[in-house]
Amino acid sequence: MSSSGFGAPVGDRYFEDYVPGSVHEFGPILVEEEEVISFARRFDPQPFHTDPDAAKRSVFGGLIASGWHTAGLMMRLLADHYLSKVASLGSPGIDELRWLRPVRPGDELSVRVTVLEANRSRSKPDRGAVISYIEVLNQDRSAVMTLKAVNLLLCRKGP
Repeated sequence: MSSSGFGAPVGDRYFEDYVPGSVHEFGPILVEEEEVISFARRFDPQPFHTDPDAAKRSVFGGLIASGWHTAGLMMRLLADHYLSKVASLGSPGIDELRWLRPVRPGDELSVRVTVLEANRSRSKPDRGAVISYIEVLNQDRSAVMTLKAVNLLLCRKGP
C-alpha cells in the first residue's frame, strides 16, 4: 500500500504540496521479533519487550514492541514516503502521542497521515509549518499509535 495522493513525488515535494484535508497512506512495514528484542534491550529494557517467556506471564500475554520502537517504524515510513527529500527543515516537535494497542512481532504496520494545517511563516515567507495527524495502523486497520506532528518545509514559490 502506498497511495500518497500527492501531485509531486517525495523527491520534489514542497510546502505547497501538503494540502489541508488530504489523506495519505503508506506501508506496510513488518514488526520483526529480533528487532523488537534488540531495540528494547538497548533502549527500553522491560521484560515484556525483551524476554518472550517473561512476556507470556505479563499482562500482555506475550512479547510486545516498545512504543518508541513503534515510533521508529512510523518514522521510517514517513521519511521514505511523506517527508520531502528536498524541502524538509525538520520538526519542532509532536503533540498528543498515544499508544493505543500493543504491537507484536509479525504485525504489519502502515501509516495514515491527514494534513490538518499548512501555514506559511510570516517572519520567514520562504517556508511554512505543516501540522499532520498520524495514525499507525496494524494489519487489522486498528490504530496502535496516534500523534500530531509539526514539520517545517521550504516553499517552492516565493511569497
